[in-house]
Amino acid sequence: MKIRKIMVPIAALLLLAACNNSATESSASANKEPENNSVSQNEMQENANTESAEAANTNNTNTTESEKDSGANDDKVSQKEEYLTKLNTKKKEMDELRNNPEDDSTYAMKKVEGERYKAWDDLLNEIYGVLQKQLSSEEMEQLKQEQREWIENRDSKAKEASLKYEGGTMEQLEYVAVLADLTEERCFALVEGYMK
Repeated sequence: MKIRKIMVPIAALLLLAACNNSATESSASANKEPENNSVSQNEMQENANTESAEAANTNNTNTTESEKDSGANDDKVSQKEEYLTKLNTKKKEMDELRNNPEDDSTYAMKKVEGERYKAWDDLLNEIYGVLQKQLSSEEMEQLKQEQREWIENRDSKAKEASLKYEGGTMEQLEYVAVLADLTEERCFALVEGYMK
C-alpha cells in the first residue's frame, strides 16, 4: 500500500511532465514553420546579394587585370631602376669594405676581395635569373653565348693581372680583386643593356 501511495504521485508527475513537454514541442513546431519561411527568404536575399557582389567582383577583376597588363611595362622599368639602385648601393658598400679592411695584412685584403667577389657574383646570378624571365628565348640564347665568352675573358684577364705577382703573396689577391672588379662591371652592363 505504501508503494502505491508513492507510485501514484510519481506517475501523475511523469504524466504532467510528458504533457507539458508535448505542448512545448507542438508550439515549437508551430513557431518553426514561419522561421523556416523566413530562413528561406533570408537565404534567397543572401544569394541575390552574393550574385550581385560576384558580378561587381568580376567587373573589378577585369579592370584590375587590364590595369596589371598596362602596368606590366612599368614593373619592368621599375625593376631596372630597382636593380640600378641596388647595384649603386652595393658598390658603395663594397668600396667602404675595400677602403676599411680589418688590417693591412695580405690575409685581410684577400678576405675583403673574396667577399667583394662573392657579393658581386651573387648579384650577377640574381640579375641573370631576372633576365631569363624577361628576355625572349632568342635573346636569352644570345646572352648565354655572350656570358660564356665574358667568363672566359674575365678569367683570362684575372690570370694575366695576377702573373705580375707570380709566386708572391699578392698573386692570389690580384686575381680575386680583378675577378671582383670585372664582375661588378658586368652587373652594371647587364642591367643597363638588357634589363627592361
